[in-house]
Amino acid sequence: MRLGVLDVGSNTVHMLVVDARAGGPPAAMSSTKAVLRLAEQIDDDGRMTDEGAQALVSTVKEFTTIAESSGCREIMAFATSAVRDATNSEEVLRKVKKTSGLEVFVLSGVDEARLTSLAVRRWYGWSAGRILALDIGGGSLEMSNGLDEEPEVAISVPLGAGRITREWLHEDPPDRRRIAVLRDWLDAELKAPAKELRAPGKPNLAVGSSKTFRSLARLTGAAPSNAGPRVRRAVTQDGIRQLISFISRMTTADRAELEGVSADRAPQIVAGALVAEASMRALGVDTLEICPWALREGVILRRLDSEPAGPMTTAP
Repeated sequence: MRLGVLDVGSNTVHMLVVDARAGGPPAAMSSTKAVLRLAEQIDDDGRMTDEGAQALVSTVKEFTTIAESSGCREIMAFATSAVRDATNSEEVLRKVKKTSGLEVFVLSGVDEARLTSLAVRRWYGWSAGRILALDIGGGSLEMSNGLDEEPEVAISVPLGAGRITREWLHEDPPDRRRIAVLRDWLDAELKAPAKELRAPGKPNLAVGSSKTFRSLARLTGAAPSNAGPRVRRAVTQDGIRQLISFISRMTTADRAELEGVSADRAPQIVAGALVAEASMRALGVDTLEICPWALREGVILRRLDSEPAGPMTTAP
């Protein structure tokens, strides 16, 4: 069946149209994105601004029309960190539903980690053994560890690349002393989560998923996206460390010219690299394999595993 997956993230709203069937991999048919930077539309009271809410309402309506015209039987819509953190998220999502007819479900950080873990497990299979999975989003960092499709430990911490950029890296290029302080702070913040994550056992495979890790891998020499999803890609802690020393001296405009870094990701790639480096250091991981599947694929796979649901109202 043809499905639409609407991902309302901290930076972008992404509509993915896929052909999917139980027992087979989902095949992407089209992808549409809008850069809304919703995380920057949260005011001092923790509310999403009227401007941000209106941009979200109109974008969801437009993308719902695209999915319907593409023949989608269902649209699965979910929101992550930015909407989750907004104190008026319920009010905003009521407006979204009234205008577009689409109900957007807010995922918890732990559910993000669990669904990403499912996607990673399905990609690598049972032969991979115990998998440690990391995913750096705009607002949060998700981590999991497990032998099964349901991980034994799933954790979400507010260490997303966009959030760290806004709270720490105010200069362009970033201040070198500020980066040193941020490294120490990240080490402290990750100490307890890393201990919890390591508790079930040492992983046989460590994996990074989503755009930040794909960009870091490309910047450290991995194959470009046009080489296809089945080409092995990996990133090392040493490679990220060397990359940080290079890109942290560049302006955002200069970083946007690098192959593998989009204009909307350029402002936060330094923070993303710092979070990746700190996470790998805290967990004692030297190398991360890069998985082409992540949260959106996890949502699709969970849907295919479940009983049929009504159109446009499917909860992840």
